[in-house]
Parts: sequence; C-alpha cells; structure tokens
Amino acid sequence: MIRLIFLLLITLLMITADASNDTTTFVFNGFASTNLLLDGMAVVTSTGLLQLTEPTEQGMGHAFFPYPLPFKNSSSGAALSFSTSFIFSIVPRYPDLTGHGIAFVLSASSDLSHALPSQFIGLLNRTNLGKPSNHLIAVELDTNYSPEFDDIIDNHVGIDVNSLRSLYSANASYFSDGVGTQNLILENGNLIQVWVEYDQFECLLNVTLAPLELQKPSVPLLSSFINLSSLITDYMHIGFSSAIGSFPTSHYLFGWSFALNGRAEAIDLSLLPRLPIIISKSKLQLLIKYGLPAIAGVILLVAGIGTCAFIGIRRKIKFAELLEDWEREHRPQRFSYKDLYMATKGFGEEEFLGAGGFGRVYKGVLPRTKAQVAVKKISHETRHGMRQFVAEIISIGHLRHRNLVQLLGYCRRKGELLLVYDFMPNGSLDQLLFDKPESMLDWKQRLHIIRGVASGLFYLHEGWTQVVIHRDIKASNILLDAELNGRLGDFGLSRLYDHGSDPQTTHVVGTLGYLAPELTRTGKATTSTDVYAFGGFLLEMACGRRPVETKALPEEMILVDWVHDNWKKGCILESSDRNLLKFSAVEMELVLKLGLLCSHPKPTCRPRMTQVMQVLDGDAALPEELLNDWTESFAVGDEGLEDLINLVDSAFSNSMAASIDSSGNRAER
Repeated sequence: MIRLIFLLLITLLMITADASNDTTTFVFNGFASTNLLLDGMAVVTSTGLLQLTEPTEQGMGHAFFPYPLPFKNSSSGAALSFSTSFIFSIVPRYPDLTGHGIAFVLSASSDLSHALPSQFIGLLNRTNLGKPSNHLIAVELDTNYSPEFDDIIDNHVGIDVNSLRSLYSANASYFSDGVGTQNLILENGNLIQVWVEYDQFECLLNVTLAPLELQKPSVPLLSSFINLSSLITDYMHIGFSSAIGSFPTSHYLFGWSFALNGRAEAIDLSLLPRLPIIISKSKLQLLIKYGLPAIAGVILLVAGIGTCAFIGIRRKIKFAELLEDWEREHRPQRFSYKDLYMATKGFGEEEFLGAGGFGRVYKGVLPRTKAQVAVKKISHETRHGMRQFVAEIISIGHLRHRNLVQLLGYCRRKGELLLVYDFMPNGSLDQLLFDKPESMLDWKQRLHIIRGVASGLFYLHEGWTQVVIHRDIKASNILLDAELNGRLGDFGLSRLYDHGSDPQTTHVVGTLGYLAPELTRTGKATTSTDVYAFGGFLLEMACGRRPVETKALPEEMILVDWVHDNWKKGCILESSDRNLLKFSAVEMELVLKLGLLCSHPKPTCRPRMTQVMQVLDGDAALPEELLNDWTESFAVGDEGLEDLINLVDSAFSNSMAASIDSSGNRAER
C-alpha cells in the first residue's frame, strides 16, 4: 500500500513538472527594464511608460515581446490556453477628437511595418485584409467609427481575426455587481485595465474591461467561442499595435502581464509609472506667476543632495546590470546567461561549431522556445573585443533581410560577451565549397547563393536607412540555411554612416585576398572596397578555389590575376572549377567577368551593387570594355574621380537595353 502511494506521488510530480515546462509567464510593472521589439512611434519613456504613439498626425507604433512563443501543443497541434492583462490610457490632444485606438495582437510575424495607420490600427493594409495567411488575432480597443469595417459605434471593443471587421464587438463597458453594465470611455485619459483569456478546452475567448481602481468584473464584456488552433501557427508573437489618423493622440501602456498555460500574475499597481502631466495654457500662466518662485527655492535646497544621490544610484544600477548608454539606445534582445548555458549544454565541445578571429561559436536550443540558435562567445579582455561586440549589436541588431544572418540578441556576464544568432544548419559556405567534395555544390546552387549574397549586400549599401560597410566579405562569412540560401554574417568589422556622407579613415582590416588595393594607401573602407571583396567571392564560386593559393603554380597563385590573364588570352572558361561536371557556359562566363569587374584595381571602374544586381538579373549587359584598363592608379583628383564614376554609370546605363541570354549551351566535363 505504501509503495502504491509512493508511485502515485511520483507520477503526480512528473505530471506537474511536465505541465510547468510548457508554462511561460512574465509581468512588466512598467517597461523601464524591458527589451521589447519596438518600431514606428513606439518608445519607452524615461519614467518607464510604453508610449505607442506620440501626439502627431498619421502614424503607428508596435511593441512585441522579444521572441515568439509556442502557442500550440506539440503533440495534438491544438492552441494552448493563455491569459493576459494590461493597463492603458488614451490621451487626445483635443477633447472628443482622438486617434484610432490600441490592439492586443497575436501575430505570426512581429514585422507589421507594411500595415497602415488610421482605421487599420497598424495591423493590416488594403491588400492583405481578410487573408487567412495573416495568422493575426487582435482585441481592438477602438475609439473611431469606421463604416467600411462595419463598426457598431466609435467607442467599442472588438475581436478581429485576419481582418478589421470584428467577428464580435460590443460598446466599451464593464459589469459592476449590484449595479449592472456601466459605460466606459476609452479616450478620456483615465487608466483602464483589460483582461484577455483563452480556454483551450472550451475554445472560449473572454475579454473584460474595468477602470483601474476596480477589481476584475465577474462577467466579461465579450465571451466568444473561437477555435484558435486553425488560425495560428506553432509559434506566435504577442504585443500591441496602435495608430492615429488626423487627430493627434498619445497611446500609453503602463503594465503588462502574460501567462501561457496558466493565469497571468496580477500587475502591481504601486509600481506603475505615472501619466505625463498635460497643463493647459491658463494653468501654465498661474504656475509661472505663483508656483515657480516656491519651486525654485525647494530646488536650490535639495539640488546638491539630489544630484549626489542620483549619481550614486545610477552608478550602482549601471554596474550591477552592466547596462551602458549604447544598450539603452539600441535595445536589442538580452538573453540570460543561464538560458544560454543550458541551451549549449554548458558550452560543451559536442556543441562547438567553429572558431573565428573574435570568438568560438556553439550550437544551442533555447529552453523556453526550443528554437535552434548559434551562440558566439567573444573575449571581453581587450578593447578590441568590446568594439567587436558593440559593432555587431549596433550594425545588425535592426537589419532585416532574408540574405543576412539575423542577430536575435546578446548576453553579458563578467568577462564574457555572447551574441545569439539564427542557427544555419548547413554551416559556412567555404566548408561546402572547399572542404567537402563529396557534397559539393552544383552550379545551379552556386548561382542561387551568388544572387542571394548580392541582394543582401545591395540592402546593406543602398536599401537600409544607413550605409553599412561589411569590410569582411568572404566565403567563410557566408552561412547557408536549410534551403541553401546564402546569408551574409559576421558583422564584427562593419561600419555605418549616413547616405551621402563620407566614410572616415580607419585601420586596415579584412582578409588577405579580399582587400582592395587602395585600402593600403587610404585606409578608408567604402562600398567600393566591399564590392572588391564581393568580386573575390564571385571568383571563388566560379573557380572553386580561394583567392590566394600558396601551393599553386606562380602564375596561378593570385586568383584574380590568373582569371584576368585567361580573359586576355580569350580562354576565360579555363578558370572555371574543374570539379563541376555540368554548367551553363554563358552563366559561367558572366560570373567570371563580373568577378573581374568587381575586383578591378581602380575603384572607379567597379560597379555599384545596383548595377551588379542588374547584370545578374539580366536587365543590363556587362560593360566588358572596362576590363581593358587593368592598371592600378590612385592619383585621381576630385574632378577626375567624378568623371570616372560617371563613365561607369554611363556604361551600365547604355547596356540596360541589352538582354543577357543566360540559357547558353551546357558545357559537359
């Protein structure tokens, strides 16, 4: 009997442990120390308020939890129960003229930059409205009447599924015991608490509202039967969206609590930040006339003590959390060391992926989301290690492109700096290109990787808000995902500057064989020096060898010179990889010549990445005549430099009408 009871207790403990492993909870009593993903107008104020929109016209803001959560049962595929509560306030600049509200969002993607403001609340746009592929569930707290979405009234709450036409909606109100239903004004600046709860067994979604000073009502405002299992993906992002139209309005969040497979913890109202004080003109005049003299005296009395206390507290917090100014500004996701230690099995050798110039890389599986990641450990002991760490976070923390390795976040602990990336299951390109002949890439795969890397580099140079110079483009810094898409990574040497500005002189860094010749004299890394390295990469892909081979014949030791000599002899295809059994001769010749043009000794003869994309896409013919002048020259004045750049642009412009026939005869070997 005792043994039976013991076995039952053990079984119960195992069930409880399994259940707890699927539970994800957090509570934000203010947002001062959070690492939410913010875009648009969204900012965290100095007091810890999450301000989704500022009082201007036509804009939107989004704030998402830093990483997606597993919203489905891994075995049954059913949507999991969840519970959340949050406290918000809507403050219009002019009474009775407000923006378009706030929405709590479950979305398959945290990127809603394609959405529209105004009545779309920053969730969708006209082209994707109503599409099941959106995988978007929202609880909207709408303050405007939009007939096109069949709104019932201006001040309402709705449950939206992939559309702004609410499946269920009701006038904003709350239930009070003994009194009944009470109306609730969403946009009067008062603090309102919202509870959203989903029961996976009953497929029941409840939405409840109440003024901040009241307890949660016993009767929800909306209670709707919705089976989320077919509407969501395995992993979903959670967060908030807000938008304004013609009437300036501020939308604030004060606190947020969430639980997956559990009940959300109560928000501690005593810890919430305060709403900014908005003072009218008449009150401001009275304050200036009577209040300021008294306030000035108090300020003088406590200024010294307050300043010293502030500095002391700030220093204590700063060093305790290792949170520096650049971290506050850029706000990438910060992982706990414990999670990364568990993910990589204590950074064990069996999880070791490789080592670079600045650290060792390990494979890991995050304990909460089960997502595969790559974790790079960087030395903290030198200033160069810190510069490397900061450069990677700042330069790629906000970049979003399918051909760039995504930085997910970072961690700092004592003498260790760690960067967390998407895991690339096929490793680095150089391993498949040079080290694994049994799984060698065919020509079609190589051409696909070339186009992908070119697209990523075009985004860095011309497609983002700033110019990003990578400074270390080579096969070992290009990683391959599960579909063999090429992704440019390792931004530790990268530099940023504004479009139209002049990059500053820096130390010469990079890898031998990829360094543009002008770097040794000017020390100035530019988009043109990146293009030179990209040219070396093109020749690597076409020839199947590294830019410098010390064991090769003297005339073949430097790859770019050997290929150029073969071009002058009229036998450039002799440079192609001898291990390739089948390829398009026309495509091979195009890549070899484009690699030479990008590797031109004269920076002014190299194309921009816009022109490289045009050639690869068949929208422009390659100006082969630029290869005739293969002599190094750096003594070019400003006027001559501009003329040469115009010459290259003109050569490409004149070739736009030409079509590159990439079908060519297949060369057999």
